[in-house]
Amino acid sequence: MLVPQNGAYCQRILKILKYLGRAHVAIDIPEDRVATAAMVEEALSRDPTITHVAQVHCETGTGILNPLADIAQVCARLGRGLVVDAMSSFGAIEIDVAKSPIDAVIAASGKCIEGAPGMGFVIARKEVLEGSQGNSHSLAMDLYDQWTYMQKTTQWRFTPPTHVVAAFRSALDQFRAEGGTVARGARYRRNCETLIEGMIALGLRTFLPRAVQAPVIVTFHAPGDPAYEFKSFYEKVRARGYILYPGKLTKVETFRVGCIGAIDFNEMRNVASAVAETLKEMGIRQVAPAKAAVTA
Repeated sequence: MLVPQNGAYCQRILKILKYLGRAHVAIDIPEDRVATAAMVEEALSRDPTITHVAQVHCETGTGILNPLADIAQVCARLGRGLVVDAMSSFGAIEIDVAKSPIDAVIAASGKCIEGAPGMGFVIARKEVLEGSQGNSHSLAMDLYDQWTYMQKTTQWRFTPPTHVVAAFRSALDQFRAEGGTVARGARYRRNCETLIEGMIALGLRTFLPRAVQAPVIVTFHAPGDPAYEFKSFYEKVRARGYILYPGKLTKVETFRVGCIGAIDFNEMRNVASAVAETLKEMGIRQVAPAKAAVTA
């Protein structure tokens, strides 16, 4: 398994593969750069033992969007399987399996579908699934066994999270009523643009350039002021009604703000206002990142 690695969730895939005892290799990519089809092609051409690529579509450690369609074409041309982690993109960013040859897309009931978290699902090519019998190292995660049982009985093998499934169905109904992926993606993009504009007006800087920023979550450089401390910053913003994500980067200090969920661009304006009030309360004058932290 080849893993183009440019963030925390790519690293999680590598950790999973290690636990499972699966042979794997990584392409280590800077966290502010996308995985490219050329990188994948070079790695596949160099190592004929690689059978599959595991690609994170939207790496939410930073918010970067990797070029899935281009990578899918390379995998198909070179005869390698492609497994996609679409946890943070499914429902908001197009994934066209009719145009992009993909073996499996893995997503979940929360995130861009806006259901309750707690249920994962896989959309797989039938012939790939049929050929996977006996491959699983885990009874709970044996997709072939679950699929064949469901074909015979229409039931889960084990007790399902019925409340999550019911919420998922309701979320899908709302998703279709809104206009599907196109409409939801457009709302999230406006949320993202409004957030970035509001935060830039305060002097904050995004970690990623706009060209590779997914409209799902945005990473901002932490203020370089000595008065800044994330825990206090987090608590004070939370007291104003908004919960931030801590940064996932190791080399520079950051924090993240999500743009998804049942919210619109007005909510993102309020986020910027809450951050502005918190910066003032904490006495933070240098909002720009420390010079050593500037990477973009």
